[in-house]
Amino acid sequence: MKSHRKKMIAPIIITILIVAYYVVYFGLLIALIDGVGKYVLGIVPLLFAAIMVKVCIERIKEIREGEEDDLSKY
Repeated sequence: MKSHRKKMIAPIIITILIVAYYVVYFGLLIALIDGVGKYVLGIVPLLFAAIMVKVCIERIKEIREGEEDDLSKY
């Protein structure tokens, strides 16, 4: 069980970093753009962040089930 926790750290950290990048980058773009583009750029990072969190949750489930190396399937 303890080895599973160590293997879950990397996906969680990467997810946090990428979501933070989306928020900062698109936040700056939203601050610089006026009009309808501002709303479109507001939706895009939310979708990216939701997808990243979903992928991270799926990866954590795989690790807990014992599928640490999913490249071996291919």
